[in-house]
Amino acid sequence: MVADLLWLQRSFDIAHTAIEAFVKGKSEAVESALICVFAGGHLLIEDRPGVAKTSLARAIARVFDGAEFQRIQFTPDLLPSDLTGTEIYDESQHAFRFREGPVFTNVLLGDEINRASPKVQSALLQVMAEGRVTVGRQTHSVPTPFCCIATQNPVDFQGTYALPEAQLDRFLMRISIGYPDPLDEIDVITQGVSGRTADDVEPVLAMSDLRRVAGIVQTVEVNDPVKRYIVDIAEATRTSEKLRLGVSPRGCIALATAARVRAATRGREFTAHDDVKALAQEVLGHRILLSDQAELDGTTAEQVLATILDTVPVQPAPASRR
Repeated sequence: MVADLLWLQRSFDIAHTAIEAFVKGKSEAVESALICVFAGGHLLIEDRPGVAKTSLARAIARVFDGAEFQRIQFTPDLLPSDLTGTEIYDESQHAFRFREGPVFTNVLLGDEINRASPKVQSALLQVMAEGRVTVGRQTHSVPTPFCCIATQNPVDFQGTYALPEAQLDRFLMRISIGYPDPLDEIDVITQGVSGRTADDVEPVLAMSDLRRVAGIVQTVEVNDPVKRYIVDIAEATRTSEKLRLGVSPRGCIALATAARVRAATRGREFTAHDDVKALAQEVLGHRILLSDQAELDGTTAEQVLATILDTVPVQPAPASRR
């Protein structure tokens, strides 16, 4: 167990270093993105244009040797079959055969996902939840592991379609990147003018390593006080006057899963309250909706969550974990 955790911790650090060598000065965003991938979840990157959303997604795919990668540029004229695939008639066989769409991959980048119509967005619901696609009467499994990384621009509303809550709930985490610090931005300019791209990121882990990671993470304990802490946070969102939609049980599971991975990447056999608190904004922020009055007051979901995290008491841990 200890040896496995040390291997996982070392693998995480190696992947983090490889990605951060390209995505300069964004250690926290890279860490969160990798935790999401190590947890087997889907990632939504929401930020302004030009801050390396797509580059981060591409770098994550590159860091895993042998990972199949597909990119879909979401546009208003896209059709569901452009994602999932379609049945075509094979004259030589006198029968229909299935032609796979770009979702049949290990890492799927959905660029500017909110620019496609709701019909196209919903084509991802089944594959994100089940890892399968149903076309006609046949259901087809996508490769495993499968991770969808989607990007969207929150400041441009013209020609966009907001993701519904049901689809947002499919994403394990939502992160932002933000502008780099001045010194880091100098490095960004340097590598930009030199022509360096995410394709230059060195593959440092194998796809099989992700399957091993999943097995190791399952051995990390999530004790009852930590579970109770997660439930108390969720309950606080459900009863808050500033929210009209609180965290669902699926959100609680997502937070426990992410916290467990964070604990494993630090070489611990148990999940701590700090793991939960550190990831709560990224895991829960897109699963809640503000009340009308809170929106009028200019309150943000992040502010409401921050207040809840400051007020929900931490449950005492067992003596063996103190």
